[in-house]
Amino acid sequence: MSAKPVEWLRDGANCRRLTRAEVAQRPRIFVVSGVRLCREGIVLTLTRTDEVDVVGAAAPPEALVRVAELRPDVVVLDSSLDDGLVLARRLRDVVQGVKIVAFAVSPIDRDVIAHAEAGMSAFVPRDGSIDDLLGAIQQAIRGEFACSPRLTALLLARLAALSTGEPAHEHTLTRREKEIVLLVEQGLSNKEIARRLSVGTATVKNHVHNILEKLQVRRRGEAAARMRRNLIP
Repeated sequence: MSAKPVEWLRDGANCRRLTRAEVAQRPRIFVVSGVRLCREGIVLTLTRTDEVDVVGAAAPPEALVRVAELRPDVVVLDSSLDDGLVLARRLRDVVQGVKIVAFAVSPIDRDVIAHAEAGMSAFVPRDGSIDDLLGAIQQAIRGEFACSPRLTALLLARLAALSTGEPAHEHTLTRREKEIVLLVEQGLSNKEIARRLSVGTATVKNHVHNILEKLQVRRRGEAAARMRRNLIP
């Protein structure tokens, strides 16, 4: 007996019903954003495309719990979240193999690098369309990463820099990380530090995450206090 048709697939002027098998093959998507209107808008638009199966949406920290329960194939993540890069790493920890597609990504080079280092599978820029988002989702599912020649050169340069540097001790902060800790100690926010150092906010978030991991602390204030006790000129 053939599978029972359950949904419509629109193809221009024509349409046909999808079988349950076809529906099951669609990637399962979870949307994460701190803005409710943004979440609901993306869910509504993606649902109407018939190309993905949206299984849920939430804001942090609820998103982490729901992703762990639902185990989607792809998480569509709002890059403007304050702790978006840290959240991306935690999502990958709770669901092994999950693909993360970041949207509204800043065009600043350092921000793009920060997102790549956080394990994002694909990016959609701030002026990206829903078609761009769907394309990024499909690329992530296939394990592909399509990017401009300029971004390719940027990522290759980053790889080259990492390969030529001497391995750092697990708990040794880089010069930039020490600089950021000192600014944290002064009470500056991530955005203020980004402006002071002329870098992207996502880059600062990535550095702060690395600092907390290296120093094995959970709060920015603890990192600043430990740095004060062990500061090397």
